[in-house]
Amino acid sequence: MRRLIVTEFMSLDGVVEAPGGEPTHPHSGWTFPFATDALQAAKLQEVRDAGSLLLGRRTYEQFAEAWPPRDGEFADRMNGLSKTVVTSRTDPLEWNATRLDVGDTGSVRAAVAALKDDAGTGDILVAGSASLVRALVVWGLVDELRLLTYPVLLGGGRRIFPDDREKWTFELAELERFDSGAVLHVYRLAGS
Repeated sequence: MRRLIVTEFMSLDGVVEAPGGEPTHPHSGWTFPFATDALQAAKLQEVRDAGSLLLGRRTYEQFAEAWPPRDGEFADRMNGLSKTVVTSRTDPLEWNATRLDVGDTGSVRAAVAALKDDAGTGDILVAGSASLVRALVVWGLVDELRLLTYPVLLGGGRRIFPDDREKWTFELAELERFDSGAVLHVYRLAGS
């Protein structure tokens, strides 16, 4: 079984929206002042270790526009990874991407569970994709949360955690502090 790993840039108040300059938030690009070589190396290792990406439609569209013109090892890896996109749209996908096949069940939940059971190699990395991540958490399909928390409050914006009053227990597996004050928390679903 492949592990499903969620990786998010997150503010202290839990906002994941517009960390890289997207035009949807008044404080867009809020991660930039905290970049360090060590932080970039950690993110590079993360994509090196990934077997594929699972993305929501909006994140796919943003990434498909942003990454292909870039070069360097990180961009090469992002561009080369196979991508599965969760979308109900029928327009063609590019950038080494395929649409999540919901098959006969018609259920995204069942299709993602089948993707995890697939004989593919490597972990499935979910980056961004706040709406998708919120659903994956509710469905109990997330094996690991990698939350790169930045020392900034944004006063509101898109978050990944559901407000459904369900309890999920995770265990702290790693903790890494970067010189800029950003902290990587890696949590694994208890018992996984």
